[in-house]
Amino acid sequence: MSDALMAVSPIDGRYLRHTQDLREYFSEYGLIKYRVWMEIEYLLALSQVEELKSKLSDVFNKQSDLRSLVQSFSEADAQAIKDIEKVTNHDVKAVEYWIRERFEEMGLAAHKEWIHFGLTSQDVNNTAIPASLKDALKNNIRPKMEEVVSKLDQMSEDWEDIPMLARTHGQPASPTRLGKEIYVFVERLQLQIAELDKIPMHGKFGGATGNFNAHHVAYPNVDWIAFGEHFLNTHLDIKRSNTTTQIDHYDFLAANLDAAKRISVILIDLCRDIWTYVSMDYFKQKIKAGEVGSSAMPHKVNPIDFENAEGNLGIAIALMEHLSGKLPISRLQRDLTDSTVLRNLGMPYAYMSIAMNSILKGLGKLLLNEDKLAADLENNWAVAAEAIQTILRREGFENPYNMLKELTRTNEKINGNSIGKFIDSLQITDALKDELKKITPYNYLGVKPKRP
Repeated sequence: MSDALMAVSPIDGRYLRHTQDLREYFSEYGLIKYRVWMEIEYLLALSQVEELKSKLSDVFNKQSDLRSLVQSFSEADAQAIKDIEKVTNHDVKAVEYWIRERFEEMGLAAHKEWIHFGLTSQDVNNTAIPASLKDALKNNIRPKMEEVVSKLDQMSEDWEDIPMLARTHGQPASPTRLGKEIYVFVERLQLQIAELDKIPMHGKFGGATGNFNAHHVAYPNVDWIAFGEHFLNTHLDIKRSNTTTQIDHYDFLAANLDAAKRISVILIDLCRDIWTYVSMDYFKQKIKAGEVGSSAMPHKVNPIDFENAEGNLGIAIALMEHLSGKLPISRLQRDLTDSTVLRNLGMPYAYMSIAMNSILKGLGKLLLNEDKLAADLENNWAVAAEAIQTILRREGFENPYNMLKELTRTNEKINGNSIGKFIDSLQITDALKDELKKITPYNYLGVKPKRP
């Protein structure tokens, strides 16, 4: 039986085709690889400290070979480290021992004690994990967000002149443009994605309890804070959290999760609106040969892509809320609860990725039903009442609101003819009557939003 069929989570089972690229960053293999990368880069950074250059010149001279350990890192390498962990019962120490073996092979055995020099495991984890998230966002999650925004932006432009009956509180309201209603989500997503991009990725690096105790006692003349900041900024491309306990405070990671949660909430709002438009027959859906919409009702083409996305986004949001609310809390200088929680960091982003793929698939199946949009406008001439009473107010006509309320709240059908008769009954100029009669549910649309 395949691994996908036996997977406990749909992330690695049913939805594997949507999430397999994220394994590079969030799997056990990915975490191990990023730990190796961090340890290697740390050694190379140490080799450039003035007081250590003479001791570590051989390490520096082997930088290409050392970096190739990361570039060529394989599942077999990760498994070898896991095998070492079975003995050490410590995942980060297993990485250190694996690198020691590579030092032996490279002729660097005399320098093995510099591997993991002065570090605690959280210096490794709290830099490897945010770095992996940064890369996952850059290479996978953010491009998918942009793809959704781009698709919506194109739809809003294609439909920018399509009049549509608006609904507030579920009731007919002043008409709008379909393109503008789609653009609402474009703008919301763009603003929140921009906020996500502003949040820096931070890591902890400062020894056992954050004070560089071991580093300082060995080399008191080295500015280890400056070293740590340079190492994280230059080698790992993340920022260093300056004052920490044994672990990072995770405040910026929580901010990232909260920003991703806001984006997910907006996407749920989009899914529910599109689902509703489909149920109102504003959209038909492309039919793919061989697909079944309902096991019992042959005629049905269900909006399952938006339902699937909404469900997965709900799981993503729940996980994001737990992670962002839990990670910044730790007893005294450190407890272990962050470790097991961090291993689930990829899950909300995976569910978010699955959802965005579903949204893109669903949007690609939509077929505009202009006849239905026009019919709804034709059946709701009463929405022109706001325009008529506003112009009458402009002209100083007494109490037009109540007059229009009486007209539109009867049980009689309101249409173009009844609106015209009402206008003719008013004691106003012919020019004003002509102005009012030009108002229809099809053209009472306000102004288009400005597009950047």
